[in-house]
Amino acid sequence: MSSATEARTRRVGILLYPDVEVLDAAGPFEVFTCASRMAQRASPEAPPPFSVHTLALAAGPVRARAGLRMLADQALAQAAPPDVWLVPGGVVDAALADAELLAQIARLAAGAEITASVCTGAFLLAAAGLLPPGTPVTTHWEDAADLARAHPRLAVDATRRYLDNGRLVTAAGISAGIDMALHLVARLAGPALAERTARQMDVVWTRDLWQGRPLR
Repeated sequence: MSSATEARTRRVGILLYPDVEVLDAAGPFEVFTCASRMAQRASPEAPPPFSVHTLALAAGPVRARAGLRMLADQALAQAAPPDVWLVPGGVVDAALADAELLAQIARLAAGAEITASVCTGAFLLAAAGLLPPGTPVTTHWEDAADLARAHPRLAVDATRRYLDNGRLVTAAGISAGIDMALHLVARLAGPALAERTARQMDVVWTRDLWQGRPLR
């Protein structure tokens, strides 16, 4: 049975940390939870394709970028590896200097089916040792040169909305996380559900973006 038709619920873990970019985390959260609503609307007896949880160094409130308070469901140290492990971007200077945070990112990635980043979350994946030399990655266009300088052995491509390397998926800036999450819905639960989710969310989502073709 292929992964796109498996009748099981995949656990999605979304990292929160101080100064995380709101839409980097909230956009994929909306995609995966909306996909589950759409799937259960079509097949009420089937298990939802995704369950989504937020994780941080400590459970409880996290002050995101621009001051919005977000809530972490569980502490990283108590969390089992999710099936899909998503690392959003934001202002990552303090996060990059946090050895415990980087160690937890790496630990959960080791047991995940897919590890994904949005925007400057790629810096955290690189710092956690999760991006092997030569790995094609993308990030926010404004940060691509910095990522290439900090990690010159990576193949940084700022022209892509997202790049899928199998167990590793990276997205460009902010709203690109929505497109990447829709791509993962298509990959894990089928293109029809991804298209229905995009329509429900009023997102313009095309086959070109699904294939990760160049934007510029």
